[in-house]
Amino acid sequence: MLDSELIWIILAAFVTGVSKFSTGGMGMLILPLVMVAVPGPEALGVIIPMYVLTDLMSASRYRKGINYQVLIHMIPLTLAGIVLGGWILSGTDPAAFTWMLAVLIALMLALSVWLEYYPARWMQFPVVGQLTGLVSGLVSTIANSAGPLLSLYLMEQKLSKEACVATRAWAFMLINLAKVPVLFMLGFLNQETLTLGIMGIPGLIVGGLAGGWLMAKMNLNQFRWLIRAMALLAVMNLVILK
Repeated sequence: MLDSELIWIILAAFVTGVSKFSTGGMGMLILPLVMVAVPGPEALGVIIPMYVLTDLMSASRYRKGINYQVLIHMIPLTLAGIVLGGWILSGTDPAAFTWMLAVLIALMLALSVWLEYYPARWMQFPVVGQLTGLVSGLVSTIANSAGPLLSLYLMEQKLSKEACVATRAWAFMLINLAKVPVLFMLGFLNQETLTLGIMGIPGLIVGGLAGGWLMAKMNLNQFRWLIRAMALLAVMNLVILK
């Protein structure tokens, strides 16, 4: 592997660490960063080891306050969404994947901005939890960018801060663990991509420490807009520069 490619993977790992140990919502940025080094859907196989490792750490940290009712509403159709996403990926070539990724990230970016200004009380209905699970599983599998949708749904359930953080951590852990066999069967998770993901661990550690610092120091609204701007640049890179 070229040194420049390794730098991009470590940078993606750093952003993963920041995301998992702060406000989250950076999935829109992480996959395009990895795709600079590993073009095409194989990049998903590089990311998943990073995600599983940080999810396990996060879930072990937030073991109290989990709202199991919310998880029960979401997870069954989330698994269906993951299978559907795997089926779509199985028939998608790298060029089509890049465009599909750009469109999905742009849609999630627009959704995150729209929902900041308009209430989403309709997300409190149980059936919406099931549909959120389905879409989150699908978007997470294809584009690794279900964070804004899932986070918004959890916020609209009027949970305590502890319950929201814990439920979010366990939901993402379950989603990413369920993606492992799908990505393995598709051939995207293999010895090479697993090795590349492991090579990003130093970035994960530093990113985790930085995420904790950002949570204490940075205005969260400024932080969200910074991530949105970076995600927009990532979409432009995917569509225009490739």
